Amino acid sequence: MTVLKHLAAAVAATFALSAHAAPLESLPTSGALVVVPAFGEVRHVNDQATITLSVEEVDKDKSAAASRVNQKMKQGLDIVKQEDPQASLKTQGYYTYPVYPEEPAPVNGQPRKPRVPTAWRVGQSLQVITTNLAGLPKTVAAAQRVLALNNLHFSLTPETTRKLDDQRIAATYANLNERVNSIAHAMGRKVGDAVIDTIDFEGSGNYADRVSVTASRVMAAPAPPAYGGEVAEPSFEPGETTLQMRLVGKVRFK
Repeated sequence: MTVLKHLAAAVAATFALSAHAAPLESLPTSGALVVVPAFGEVRHVNDQATITLSVEEVDKDKSAAASRVNQKMKQGLDIVKQEDPQASLKTQGYYTYPVYPEEPAPVNGQPRKPRVPTAWRVGQSLQVITTNLAGLPKTVAAAQRVLALNNLHFSLTPETTRKLDDQRIAATYANLNERVNSIAHAMGRKVGDAVIDTIDFEGSGNYADRVSVTASRVMAAPAPPAYGGEVAEPSFEPGETTLQMRLVGKVRFK
C-alpha cells in the first residue's frame, strides 16, 4: 500500500512539471494598436564656419581707447573683406565701461567713498560667416594681425540642411518599417496584417531637433600682436554634423 502511495505521488509530480513546462498560449492580437518609436540620422561634412574676432583697448583717456578700437576694427574689416569677399560680416557687441581700482571694504560702518575710474575699457566684436573653408586659415591669420580670434565653430549651411531633410525623413521611416517587421514577427503576425494608423514626426514638436556637431573649436584666444606682424596660419578641421529625427507611429493589426 505504501509503495502505491509513493507511485501515485511521483505520477502527480510528473504531471505538475509537465504542466509548468507546457508552452504559453499567445495573446490574441486582432485589432491591437501598437505605438512604435523610430529614429533616423544622416551625417554630412560641415561646409560653413562662423568666427568671432574682437578688439579691446584700455586707456586712461576714454577717447584714445575708443579711437584705437575703431581704427583696428576698420583695419580688421578691410582685411577680412580682401581675403574673403563672399563672407557675411556683422559688427556687434560694442562696449565702453570704466575700470576702478581695488579698494578695501569700509570698516566700522563708514560710508564708501565715491569711486573714481582709473581707466576705460573699450571693445567691439566682428562675426564672420563663410563657406570658403579652404581659405579660412589664411583669412584668420591675416585678421589676427589686428584682431583677436575669440570663437570659431563649424556647421552646415541652411541649403545643405534642407537637402539632407529628405534623407533624414527617409532614414527615420525606414527604421519604422524595420521595427514594425520585428514586432509583427514577435507577435506571430504577418506584416501585411498591419496598417499604419498615425505617423507623428518629431512628436508634433515635442521633440527638439537633434543636431550633433563634430569639429575643431577655438575660444578665448590671446590678444593679437601689433598691426603689421605676421601670424602663422592656424589649423582647422571642419568635422561633420549628425542630424537626427524621431517619429512615433501607431500601427493597427487587423
